[in-house]
Amino acid sequence: MRNYNKGFTLLELIISITLIGLIVVILAGAMRVSSRSIASGEKKIEYLDRMRATINFIDSQIQSQIPLTYEEDGENKYYFKGERELLQFSTNYSIWGGEKGYVIATYWVQTNSNGKQELYVSETIVGTNFKRETKLTEEMDTIYFEYFYKDPTEEQGTWVDNWDDETSIPEKILFHFVNNNIDSAVVIPVRVIYSTEKGIVE
Repeated sequence: MRNYNKGFTLLELIISITLIGLIVVILAGAMRVSSRSIASGEKKIEYLDRMRATINFIDSQIQSQIPLTYEEDGENKYYFKGERELLQFSTNYSIWGGEKGYVIATYWVQTNSNGKQELYVSETIVGTNFKRETKLTEEMDTIYFEYFYKDPTEEQGTWVDNWDDETSIPEKILFHFVNNNIDSAVVIPVRVIYSTEKGIVE
């Protein structure tokens, strides 16, 4: 009996190299998918953290709202303004300084070059021209505000996107953050209810 040690034939080498190449391609694809999943997960976590911080800031400022007035054309007017894409009010809670004096907080929606919307906020210290502003959210499809209006003669109230009652402020404010057809709506109740007709702060 004779033993012959034969090497790989050319066909076998080609098949082996092809299989190794396929394995490398599959592994590289799996690593890319895994990397994208991790990046997507981190981006989603960052988005949720930013939204949570944004809602906390908004809630703190609205809950600390104080109905201050300013004089214009000989009349006292309230700082509160409520529109579909703009919200302004006076509060004793500052995003930058905490509970250190009174500021005028203004939230507004701005459309960027991509047609997406972003939420901004600015603060002006009462009695000064000192102003700071920052962007609160990344781009979304739509951002807008609604205000809960309840007539004293009615049992049920309605949501309006423009607050034109100059004698009071709404009981609740609704923030809409719409992205990918999902409306992440947040209702923030207003603790301080003021009415110039009743002349009381509750």
